[in-house]
Amino acid sequence: MTEWLNEDEQVAWRHFLYGVHRLLEHLDHSLQEKHSIRLTDYEILVFLSEAPDRRLRMAEIADRVLVSRSRLTYRVDRLVEQRLVIRTEAPDDRRGLYAALTDTGMQLLSLAATTHVNDVRAYLLDHVAPEDLPAFSRVWASVARFTG
Repeated sequence: MTEWLNEDEQVAWRHFLYGVHRLLEHLDHSLQEKHSIRLTDYEILVFLSEAPDRRLRMAEIADRVLVSRSRLTYRVDRLVEQRLVIRTEAPDDRRGLYAALTDTGMQLLSLAATTHVNDVRAYLLDHVAPEDLPAFSRVWASVARFTG
C-alpha cells in the first residue's frame, strides 16, 4: 500500500511544483519578450559560449539541455535561421555535427544574460536567505544526482 505524503510534505510538494512552473514560465517569457529567444535557446547559447572554440557536438548539447535530439535539432534550426549559431561537420566523423556560436549569437547572449541573471535573482535567489543558500544548493545537487 502507498504511504501518502503527510500534510507538511504535500504542502511543500505543491509549493515546489507551482513555484518551479511559474519561475520557468517567467524566465522563458522574459527572454522571449526582451530578446526574442526561448529559455531553452538561452541555455544552448550559454553551453556553446562555455565550450572550447564555442562549439559542441549536437549530442552533447542535447544531454546538457535535457531535451530530445529531435527537439534540439528543431531549436538549433531556429538559432541557425537567426544567425546565432552555425552547424559544422565533425572533422573526425562525417556523420557527426557540431553547433557553433557565432559572434552575433555571443552578442545576443551578452544582452540576454543581464535580463536572465536579474530575473533569477529577483524571482528565486532573493527568496533564499544567504544562510540557507548552501542547504538549498545541496538539496538540488542531491536531487540532480539521484534523478540523473
